[in-house]
Amino acid sequence: MELYFGYLSGIVIALSFVPYLISIFKGEAKPERASWLIWTILGVISFLSQMAKGADASLWLVGVQVLGDALIFILAIWYGMRGFAKRDKVALAFAGLSLILWYITKEPAIALFLAIAIDASGAILTIIKSYEEPDTEPLLAWILTFLGGFFGMFAVGSWDWVLLAFPIYIFVINIAIVASILLGRKKVNIK
Repeated sequence: MELYFGYLSGIVIALSFVPYLISIFKGEAKPERASWLIWTILGVISFLSQMAKGADASLWLVGVQVLGDALIFILAIWYGMRGFAKRDKVALAFAGLSLILWYITKEPAIALFLAIAIDASGAILTIIKSYEEPDTEPLLAWILTFLGGFFGMFAVGSWDWVLLAFPIYIFVINIAIVASILLGRKKVNIK
């Protein structure tokens, strides 16, 4: 059953990139460059640390997420907003620190939890931008991403908090992004 949910989470995450890519090429979505770079790097860390902890079916969520994030980052170089602020460089430095701590401690859970915390800093950039400029983010893409996280939780197949951490995080943070888009749209319509 876990494998079914693993495939389902991977498919839904893959589908989540379709409306985002369409919005980018239509000139509607303006991805935050730093967020997507941070998400790509930290996704790789999450993938490798979960694999080291024995994940299998739940790796579909993380693996597909990393590939999609990397593609959006590459497109954000040409179609995105903003460059790299000091906070972006700090988040990237912390990503490097998490790799060093993993190497020193030989404990992939440390890298995973640091990666999630740092990933959240990239997500905060998108949450803020989504609220301020809700028309620059395709709502359907974020809804599909939180559904991918939801299915990813069931792909874990046990109550292992290390393996559950990433899918739960994806589920929760994407609900926050969806909420910021909806609240931003409501704010725009009130004015």
